[in-house]
Amino acid sequence: MTPEHDETLTAAVAAAAIRRDGWRLLLGGACSTVAVDSLPAAVEVAAAAVRACGPDAAHLGLDLRPRRVDLVVRTPAATELTRLDATLASNISAAVDELGWATTPGGNGVRPVQALEIAIDAMDIPAVLPFWRAVFGYAVAIRPVGEGLDEAVVVDPAGQGPTVWFQQLDAPRPQRNRVHFDLTVAEDEAGSRVAAALAAGGRMVSDANARAFWVLADPEGNEVCVCTWQDRD
Repeated sequence: MTPEHDETLTAAVAAAAIRRDGWRLLLGGACSTVAVDSLPAAVEVAAAAVRACGPDAAHLGLDLRPRRVDLVVRTPAATELTRLDATLASNISAAVDELGWATTPGGNGVRPVQALEIAIDAMDIPAVLPFWRAVFGYAVAIRPVGEGLDEAVVVDPAGQGPTVWFQQLDAPRPQRNRVHFDLTVAEDEAGSRVAAALAAGGRMVSDANARAFWVLADPEGNEVCVCTWQDRD
């Protein structure tokens, strides 16, 4: 990897670099989807994506289904996109285009790319974390959350299930739902997703931190945060 390729991109620069090829920035990864008409076509798209990455194929994650291929490009063990990741995404788009398909952020009947996390509010995180790791069959991972700060999360070692992270409570809240979902969507999807949730009977709990996240609740008070990369740099 050259020093230029190793360059870490800010969220705004990364999102702009990958956008034109139909990719969106989600949780530090370049994400896209390809709508196909069969599982053999999905395999063909996946093979082309692997070839496009060449020796850097370890940066590529794939989920193949009969009607779609979901792709994510990120540097292993990194939390921010690199210049190389953006280049790989562009190369994959070109390879998919040669097959007659297209990398897109979704739409036209294809669910937009998104990433789901589960957040658990806890008074004693070290006490509850081992339970969730064990019951899900997950592994513990450490990720940075700010300048010089890290947090422990539990992750699916197979890379399929959502990450579970833990939010520190400052006081017991027995009357409040203490598990909520964090749904990360593309920045151009957030507004319509929030509007759809409100139209479906939800309510806005707080938009004080928008565009980083909106806190919504269902009619019984169960909460979900709709998140984007924006306003986090």
